[in-house]
Amino acid sequence: MIPPMLARFRPTVTPTSRAPRLRFDRHELAGAFGDIGTDLPLLVALVVTCGLDAASVCIVFGALQVVTGLVYGIPMPVQPLKVMAAIMLTERLSPGTLAGGGLVIGATMLLLAATGVLGWMARLVPKEVIRGIQLGLGMSLATLALRQYAGADGGSGYILALVAVALLLALRQQQRIPGPLVVMGLGLVYALVVKLPGASVLEWVGFELPTFRVPTRDELVQGALLLALPQIPLSVTNSIIATSQTTRDLFPGRSVSVRKLGLTYGVMNLIGPWFGGVPVCHGCGGLAGFHGFGARTGGAPILYGAMYLILGLVFAPGFAELVHVFPMPVLGVVLLFEGVALMMLVRDIAADRSALWVAFAVAAAAVGLPYGYAVGFVVGTLLSLALRQGWIQTPGVERSDAPVVVD
Repeated sequence: MIPPMLARFRPTVTPTSRAPRLRFDRHELAGAFGDIGTDLPLLVALVVTCGLDAASVCIVFGALQVVTGLVYGIPMPVQPLKVMAAIMLTERLSPGTLAGGGLVIGATMLLLAATGVLGWMARLVPKEVIRGIQLGLGMSLATLALRQYAGADGGSGYILALVAVALLLALRQQQRIPGPLVVMGLGLVYALVVKLPGASVLEWVGFELPTFRVPTRDELVQGALLLALPQIPLSVTNSIIATSQTTRDLFPGRSVSVRKLGLTYGVMNLIGPWFGGVPVCHGCGGLAGFHGFGARTGGAPILYGAMYLILGLVFAPGFAELVHVFPMPVLGVVLLFEGVALMMLVRDIAADRSALWVAFAVAAAAVGLPYGYAVGFVVGTLLSLALRQGWIQTPGVERSDAPVVVD
């Protein structure tokens, strides 16, 4: 039973077989902000903490968003690789090491996709394991939003966050005025009135282009061992397998196979790092965020990417300062809605108590353990197999043996 208030967050599944691939209207514009709560803070942190070139980071990231929107025709996200970003920030590794790690993981994922290994892995994974991964990621995003974003500006930040939540809930049931646009407008007004240092704005403007970067052999080795290797489990589970399942959930007429996701993942990371870009992936959280905020076509990532292109080409000198002006509590509300939308996907296995317990176990591992997504992936699959084969008895619980369909 889903509480009525949380039911408002429930993503609506709509037939998309006859929908246009690209559309540019107020709903796509609103949906374009559905993933900003995770992307923007990570990019800013990498630029400020690790010395990455702001112009290169923004231009490459924006260009990949635009190309992805054109290729897929649905709001397929492009996100920074979270494990790599976390390690970079904690260990203060060099930009060259990040580039090396991106190239290595790009080649690895391309190989796994081209040889069919990704498809084979996806066929082995029960649906409840995927739901557990999505549930765990949603819990992580919601926790991050509440703990670190909501109170970033003190008491006024909490008030701003509550107003943003109220606006999104109040405007969710009507189509004329997209709630996310109203909330982003609220954040912009708040920044202009409260936080914008007008005297320094002109110092933020300056035309720049990406810089070409060639990682050394040592940087390639360090990137492979320190960055790519820890990232692979999360990428296979969340970026590829769970994202493919989420396309079937939200866009049944335009579902995307794990092979295609793996190929585009690999190609993006074999190109971007040469031009100073941050290694990237797709992700079920970003897809749920785009969809939950109203996006239905590739127009949303194109609009989203255009924002980063403008930031990189025109505002790179003041990128960090410009972004910090925008209130974090508003980004936290975006992140919270993205997390809840992901958690609500578990509702389709709620009637199967055994499957639901497997999903809970996977989510708990993902949230609470080191390399939790890999642990949950393996243990959840084995647990589901044991329940299905009767090796573990669950009295009074009937299981569904419906296979997982992989495009």
